[in-house]
Amino acid sequence: MKINRWILVLVGFAALAVSFSVRAVLGLAMPVIERDVGWTRSFLSDVGALALLVMAFAAPIAGRIIDQHGPRLLMSGGMLAIALGAGLVSLSHSSIIFAIGFGLVAAIGFTAVATNVVASAIARSFDERRGLATGIGTSGATGGQLIVVPIVAVLMQSASWRLGFSALAICALTLAVAAYALLPSENGEAAVRQSSMLSGVGALIRAPAFHILFWSFLICGFTTTGVIETHLLPYASFCGFPPLPSASAYGVLSAVNLAGMVLAGYLVDRVHRPLLLASIYLIRAGSFVLLLHVAPDIRLLYVFVVLFGLVDYSTVPVTVGLAASHFGIERIGLAMGLISGGHALGGALGALAGGMLFDMTGAYGFLWTGSVAVSVVAALLVLTLGNKPDQREAGAATVVVGHQG
Repeated sequence: MKINRWILVLVGFAALAVSFSVRAVLGLAMPVIERDVGWTRSFLSDVGALALLVMAFAAPIAGRIIDQHGPRLLMSGGMLAIALGAGLVSLSHSSIIFAIGFGLVAAIGFTAVATNVVASAIARSFDERRGLATGIGTSGATGGQLIVVPIVAVLMQSASWRLGFSALAICALTLAVAAYALLPSENGEAAVRQSSMLSGVGALIRAPAFHILFWSFLICGFTTTGVIETHLLPYASFCGFPPLPSASAYGVLSAVNLAGMVLAGYLVDRVHRPLLLASIYLIRAGSFVLLLHVAPDIRLLYVFVVLFGLVDYSTVPVTVGLAASHFGIERIGLAMGLISGGHALGGALGALAGGMLFDMTGAYGFLWTGSVAVSVVAALLVLTLGNKPDQREAGAATVVVGHQG
């Protein structure tokens, strides 16, 4: 059983690596696609935002499936959808097919292979070292991009952006087969059959702790998936930095991100979680101040990616730990599905805001300034949250309505 649990961590890491690389490559390819087919940055940003909206609404369903059926169906089917979506993108000469491939088909896969899905599956399988295992598994969201994104950048520079998406489609298809072969249909303990998804959602939204985690994670999505994942590489191009050094900086971001997530997972089991999460948001606010001033020195971009990388997706294991302690393991999939829906919604708002502000002003200054402000708001929100111990027993897996710990 312990071996199977760590296989889940390994497969989750690899699946997230490919899923997030496909998402990151849209931002990397954005200037190239503009030149190649003439689609505007607003249109490409809107496609990214569409994908995030699909993820926002589908995330609770994915969480429900984790609670009831385990990770195999979601992760293997999700990788298959990503393969199909990336394949459509690589072949499309129509803006409609491009939007369907990335914004709908691949987005379904992104929902099924998301950090909340992997984190919930791991949380349900581990009692001891839950935070560390969650940090390692979910760090695939950035870790795989150390190699994948720079390779795709080379393919784009030497061949075309279409070849990059084709290669990612092949990787996703390979992992779909691996996930189906290696993962159990139910993760660890017997799956939980809840009487009603609606009643579970109702209990969660009556809990003040849920709203604190939901809105802070929405802000997290705005400042990471929305503005950084979608607009950092276009911003680097805007600052005059060449594609390959910019992609290398993104690789450094991924490397530090991996370390940040594992470190946060380690600390989740040992420190005051709300204070840890608030500190992450405050450091993130400071990093956006630096981002405003990186041009024209690319060395400052590298300083930014190191600082931001430490606090980028390190919110995930901390938020999962808080959700597990406040709502219980039996509902962790549904709870994180709803909370991650907020993250995706925030990401969509960030992607849209970046595209609109750039088209209106010809710059990104207002986007980075706004990101500073909302990161501070997120820090203040989570400081109001109680630091409850983990609920490890099935009988403890209930939502404490109206209680923050």
